[in-house]
Amino acid sequence: MGEFRMPTLGSDMEAGTLVEWMKHPGDTVKKGDVIAVVDTQKGAIEIEVFEDGVLDRIVVAPGTKVPVGTVLAQIRGTAPSPPAGTAPQEEPHRSRVSPMARKVAADRGVDLALVKGSGAQGAITREDVERAAAPASAMRTAIAAAMARSKREIPHYYLSTQVDMSAALTWLRAENEKRPMTDRLLPAVLLIKAVALGLRDVPELNGYWVDGGFRAGAGIHVGCAISLRGGGLVAPALHDADQTDLTTLMRQLQDLVARARAGSLKSSELADPTITVTNLGDQGVDAAFGIIYPPQVAIVGIGKIAERPWVVSGRIEPRPVLTATLSADHRASDGHRGGVFLAVVDRLLQTPEAL
Repeated sequence: MGEFRMPTLGSDMEAGTLVEWMKHPGDTVKKGDVIAVVDTQKGAIEIEVFEDGVLDRIVVAPGTKVPVGTVLAQIRGTAPSPPAGTAPQEEPHRSRVSPMARKVAADRGVDLALVKGSGAQGAITREDVERAAAPASAMRTAIAAAMARSKREIPHYYLSTQVDMSAALTWLRAENEKRPMTDRLLPAVLLIKAVALGLRDVPELNGYWVDGGFRAGAGIHVGCAISLRGGGLVAPALHDADQTDLTTLMRQLQDLVARARAGSLKSSELADPTITVTNLGDQGVDAAFGIIYPPQVAIVGIGKIAERPWVVSGRIEPRPVLTATLSADHRASDGHRGGVFLAVVDRLLQTPEAL
């Protein structure tokens, strides 16, 4: 009999609240199926099951807060084949929202996709929205605690480099002219791919500091810092980003952003980023020096692309330039290796067609 437990979705998570079961006793489940929704300080997260079988028994009822590792349900054996002609179960319809609730949500910055309605037939009321506004401050408190711990326990070092983006932007314009609007690429995806490939050369930046030592990541899973409409942020992972082509990576990034802001991320996307990238260029920021999210050992910051004077063959020319930064854990790497990493990222962005 398999056990489905409350997962850990970050080093700062100690407990979570079971919000909703998406499956019922007797239902067939397959590896990767979302079977429950858990509320954490990062918001409502969809939790996947990691084995095939049948949901045998639910142990924890919705609304219950339990520590990480608590058994939530039991799953037995390999699932039998469903009877022929069985109709697929209908997806639940989206809750209705009263006009006043919608106005309050807009005023308070509450994402209605994260609000559970208490009105007739699940309608979202003003009171529901006001209750939902409170967790944003709780998330901010949790983030503050995690960042304070990081600065207290991790010996950070900081590096920065300026990157000439002329070649990357020229290639991007030409490439996008050949693509339909829905498949066009953004500079952000080139930066993520360059970071992922750069980690192959400097693997000591890709992994975790646990139990007094460095543990390399099983893959290169780039966490993308995403701000939430209601406040706070999450950093879900683009898995195996170094092995993913740019078109797929762009679609995955857009999907992550949309689902993060709709509150429908999966537990696997939050549990295993091996490094984080924070891109504040769209906010007009020149440079971003991030704080490492433990147990990771590095975070890359990306600033805005701005026209700056650049020396080319002894002459000064205007070039589109961005500042890339690295905040890294001195226990796992040193400034020399961090410098090698930034140099590799720079070099890769000079030949974007090879990404």
